[in-house]
Amino acid sequence: MQNQNSNGANGMPPSEPRRLNQRPKGTNDILPSESHKWNHVERIMREVCGIFNYREIRVPVFEHTEVFKRSVGDTTDIVQKEMYTFDDKGGRSLTLRPEGTAGVVRSFIENGMSSLPMPVRAYYILTAYRYENVQKGRYREFNQFGAEVFGAARPDCDADVISMAQLLFDRLGLRKTDLRVNSIGCPACRQEYGRLLKEHLRPRIAGMCRDCQDRLERNPLRILDCKEERCREAMGGAPMPLDHLCGDCREHFEGLTAALDSLGLQYAVDKGIVRGLDYYNRTVFEFVSGNVGAQGTICAGGRYDGLVGLCGGPDTPAVGFSMGIERLLMEMESAGAEIPAPPGTLLYIVASGERARNMLRPLVYKLRSKGYNVDMDMLGRSVKAGMKHANRQGAAYSAVIGDSELDSGSASLRNMATGEAIGAPLADFCEAVERLAAEAEADASERKRT
Repeated sequence: MQNQNSNGANGMPPSEPRRLNQRPKGTNDILPSESHKWNHVERIMREVCGIFNYREIRVPVFEHTEVFKRSVGDTTDIVQKEMYTFDDKGGRSLTLRPEGTAGVVRSFIENGMSSLPMPVRAYYILTAYRYENVQKGRYREFNQFGAEVFGAARPDCDADVISMAQLLFDRLGLRKTDLRVNSIGCPACRQEYGRLLKEHLRPRIAGMCRDCQDRLERNPLRILDCKEERCREAMGGAPMPLDHLCGDCREHFEGLTAALDSLGLQYAVDKGIVRGLDYYNRTVFEFVSGNVGAQGTICAGGRYDGLVGLCGGPDTPAVGFSMGIERLLMEMESAGAEIPAPPGTLLYIVASGERARNMLRPLVYKLRSKGYNVDMDMLGRSVKAGMKHANRQGAAYSAVIGDSELDSGSASLRNMATGEAIGAPLADFCEAVERLAAEAEADASERKRT
């Protein structure tokens, strides 16, 4: 017999009301009290990209699954464990994007962007999705900023991309980000390197994690990226890609370091950087946190010269980077980076009575249409409650307008910081507010200069 209490009156299971009021695990709400931080970071990102002549690209939130299998790599954790894949009603396998580069490459090919003047520079700010363990700063739905350059093979392009990330960190107030660079070579020199790495690992592989055991024959380079302590110990003394580059890859890496030196960028060569995606070749780099209370990589990238060709396009060199915005904001908080507060309310008006409300409504709209942050009570508050709300909003000025003000044709604009009352004829009300706004802006500019 069915339990009578197993469903509600509408047939919904008892857990359903809880689900209706709880976000899915691994997702996050960006509340109005926090969104100004995101707006600030994204504005700086767009400004820096504009300085470097990048233009925004927007790609679908889902792609055909093969786009990610082919580009990201069948042996990666992303493809094997983390992708959100589903069949649509037509039986097609689709996947929510786990990162940005693959979709951008697909768009580059499909839209014939290889015929554009090179290099083609694009940036994106998007949401991505990975089913992974949830921890601070790491979510299943997350926000990612990335930049890609197509059509430039020279190492000074790599340095240019890195310098853009560095300028972004400088503009955001992050002074303790350590740049680390490496080269993992090309398919030609990696073949010989892979043989040497396997020789080192085979006597040790039994004591390593299951993932590394699986990677030994299929993709041994990815073992270098394993974070498990026993695997890192087994890697002791292992050959490194940078020590086994072919002549062309060695020359390319020396060109990169020379370009970074000429730009005055501080960096360290880290032979252990390999990146977790299969499409990388030659240059790989990371920016690593140097702040107390924050650890790990906050930006990662490199070169992927073979990816466009692998995905069916013309052979096109490419280089880029990406970073998680959640992780970046955590880093800014840890570093004490300044984030400007959102613009405050210039004027808050309490309209006492329907007559005053009808007169003020078009005036408020006129001021807003000119760009002024003006608000008016919508709840019919008392004067006392209205002033409390004006304080809570951080209004610079307030005004109470009712029948007596309408009859006299004049109102007072009160400075909320000093209590000073400034008379304003209602016939000249908008102009009076504009004058106060201009004075406040001039005072703010003077304080900033001094």
